Amino acid sequence: MVARKKISDDIKLAAIHLYMNSLLDLKDILACVGFSRRTFFQCLKLWQEDGIVSNPKSYRIGQPQLLNMEDHHYLLALVNHNPAWFLDELRDLMDNNCYISVHHTTIHHELECAGISLKEL
Repeated sequence: MVARKKISDDIKLAAIHLYMNSLLDLKDILACVGFSRRTFFQCLKLWQEDGIVSNPKSYRIGQPQLLNMEDHHYLLALVNHNPAWFLDELRDLMDNNCYISVHHTTIHHELECAGISLKEL
């Protein structure tokens, strides 16, 4: 099975405009943008029918995020308030104050992404 790669909507739209305005041959357009004829015509069909170039029903890779931006900012505020709290204490505070139950590894990951040093369990 071939891995799917995300093609920028801007590139798809540019290819469609080049094709519709007869600025380049389709063969040359496909050579420049690097996707298949089939992909191009799927994009063209979506553009002509709905005015979009990507399928809105396409799937997302990975799991949905547990924490929204507000929860993330709250977690960072907790750490800034008391950097000595352990991950399980942060987890309990998130559970009690935000009504969101997350695993301590999720909290660790969020802190790591924010550039905060590792916490002991």
